[in-house]
Formats: sequence, C-alpha cells, structure tokens
Amino acid sequence: MGNCMDTTARVDHSMTNAAYPSKVTSKTSLSSVPSTIKSNSTRSTLTLPSMRDRSELPTPRTEGEILSSSNLKAFTFNDLKTATKNFRPDSLLGEGGFGHVYKGWIDEHTLAPSRPGSGLVVAVKKLKPEGFQGHKEWLTEVDYLGQLHHKNLVKLIGYCSDGDNRLLVYEFMPKGSLENHLFRRGADPLSWAIRLKVAIGAARGLSFLHDAENQVIYRDFKASNILLDSEFNAKLSDFGLAKAGPTGDKTHVSTQVMGTHGYAAPEYIATGRLSAKADVYSFGVVLLELLTGRRALDKSKPGIEQNLVDWARPHLGDKRRLYRIMDTKLGGQYPKKGANAIASIALQCICGDAKMRPRMSQVLEELELLQDAKYGAASPLVDIRKASHAVPRSPRSPMKVQPSLRRSLGAAAAASPLPGYRTAQVH
Repeated sequence: MGNCMDTTARVDHSMTNAAYPSKVTSKTSLSSVPSTIKSNSTRSTLTLPSMRDRSELPTPRTEGEILSSSNLKAFTFNDLKTATKNFRPDSLLGEGGFGHVYKGWIDEHTLAPSRPGSGLVVAVKKLKPEGFQGHKEWLTEVDYLGQLHHKNLVKLIGYCSDGDNRLLVYEFMPKGSLENHLFRRGADPLSWAIRLKVAIGAARGLSFLHDAENQVIYRDFKASNILLDSEFNAKLSDFGLAKAGPTGDKTHVSTQVMGTHGYAAPEYIATGRLSAKADVYSFGVVLLELLTGRRALDKSKPGIEQNLVDWARPHLGDKRRLYRIMDTKLGGQYPKKGANAIASIALQCICGDAKMRPRMSQVLEELELLQDAKYGAASPLVDIRKASHAVPRSPRSPMKVQPSLRRSLGAAAAASPLPGYRTAQVH
C-alpha cells in the first residue's frame, strides 16, 4: 500500500460519548503540545423547506456585521423560553460542553413561539454562560450556517443574543445522530442501504463546503455531527470549529489544533497545518465506523483495537479478510462488492500522506457509483455463519466495473488517490 499503509499518529486520550438525542453528548477538542481535551458545543437537530444551494460566503469581521448579514431570525430570550416550555427538563434533547439542546415549537410562518405540539418543531441549543471559546463557536456557527445553505447541511433558523444569553435555533432532525444509530445500546441496526445513503449525504455536504467559492474546512466531521431526518437523509451540524480554507496558492491554513480524538488527521495534530484533506481523513474514519459498527476511539477495547484506524487498516485491502471487521449487527446482509468498494475508499481517505488522499468530490462520485444495482442488495450477500469458519475464496474472474473503481478496488492498495474526476455537481 505504500504510504497509505503507514501507521497514522494516534491521539491517546479518553473520548467522550456524544449521542443526540440522548442526554449524554459532548464534543472533545484537541490542542497541540501537549494534547489536551477541551469541551465544546453539542449537537442539535431539525426540518424546514430547503433553500436553494448557495456557496457564496462573505467573511464579515465583527460580531455586528455577522449578525446583521446572517439572514436569520433574531429571537428574544423570552421567545425561546416560551417555545421550550421554559427549558423544562422534559424538553431536553441532549447536552454537552457547549450547553443543552431543547425541543421547542415555533409558528411555521411567523417564527413566533407557539404552544407545545403545534407549529414547527425546532431544536434550541443554549450556550453555557461562561467561556469565551463557547461564544466564539456560537458566532462561527451563525456566520457559516447563516449564509451557507445546502440540503445536506443542517438548517439554522435563528439565534438569540440577549444579554448574556446565547442560543441557536435549528430545524429538528427526528432521527437524531448517526452516532446514536451505530452505537447506542438497543438501537435498531442500520441496513447496508441506509448506511450507504448516509455516507453519500454526508459526502455531499462536505463536498459542497470544500468546493464553495470561499472554501470551508469543517474540522469536526464525526458520527455525532451527522444528523438524520425522518428519511435518513444526512445533514452536517455543529459548525463551531469550521474554518475558512487557504486562499491563493496556499496549501493550508495554520491554526490551533482542535477537533475530536480518533477523527483528527495525523498531519494536522502534528503541525497545526489545516487543509480540506483533514476533513477527508475524518470522513474515512466515519466510513470505517459505518463498516465496522465500532467507535473511532474506544478505551474499552484491548490494545490496538482501541483505535479504529489502526485496527481496521490491515483488513481494508484484503477481500478475504474484510469480513472479519464488518459490523456483526448487519447480520451478513451486505453486498461483498459494495463492502470492498467502501473499504477501498476508506483506505485512501485515511492515507497517512494528506497529498495522496482524494478530494471529497472524487469520493462522492465513487460512493454514488455504488448505488448501481450490481453493488447493492442484488449482489451476493455475505454469509457470516460460513465466513466465521472459513476464509472466502476470491472470485475467479475480475469484477467488471467502472475503470475508476477497478483501479481503487483492484488491489485495494494503490497509494495514489482516487482518479482525478471533474468536480462533482452538488445535488
């Protein structure tokens, strides 16, 4: 595998669980030399009529300019007290370093608060009053989500800046976070088709940000920040750590190392040099979570199994070994070709050399190809009962696939990124 088989740097700290809409959620952040954990914002949720996709992002400097240019509803604190039944505990959806997220109701047309059970359901994120970092992330979220609109980005409806109170109001996402569905005890397992759908939706969101006229680096892509609507359409949430990408002939921006342990790219942790390829690495980690049903970082596992990338990497390029790391909750109901393709894409995304990782637009095109029937449910399904006793033999004939997939799947070990497609159109 060349460079892409090198062991990536590991951030060896305890992780926090994030599980919207359960009541235990948090975002961890990194800082360099030495690495430490910092608390940040939690996830939230929602659903409104979508606006047309827009990629123009002015970059106002002051708080006043950001708030005045956001095109968002400015709520009063009393509005949101009414909408959430005075932030009563039975309205609580989740909580984390940022604060708490409550379920609320507003009028669909006027956006005025309405009585519980009537009007539009929203998620209200309430910032803890202490801490400059929290306010900075609150303002960053208003800045980006107030101006960037896409069907795979969570919709920010409005904000509250009333005295010391800082709140955000989002559309409500009834299926909660991807993390909940993958890891919460008792959750119904996600089918292969839904996992692929979620991966494609999340890839569209990241691709939109990376290909915007003024590039945005998400910087905290993870399962808990991928929210799902009633039809399992994925939307990216929590833009508190988002950062404007490099301009001109620059290849990166230098910044404080922040993100989440297990998802952050090794070169970013080591140097503080941030590029869109750091998001690609994080996307690869989430693909591994979708394949394996394991967390990016899990201290309850032994040794190398604690870090998902380190544990899964040796299996990704070998079709005969891949079944060993597949999520047992799938019950063997997944197409072998599709699983091999996802494994190959993930392997390239987590390449230790950032330059060798594909662009998100290329990853998106590869994932969309997997919706073809020959990679879907119609393909032969793995029988894990047999697989547990014997290593499946390789097929006698090579797969007849698109040339791009043949290159990425052939040995599943090419050190080069995915083929240089044209930029994928945002849907």
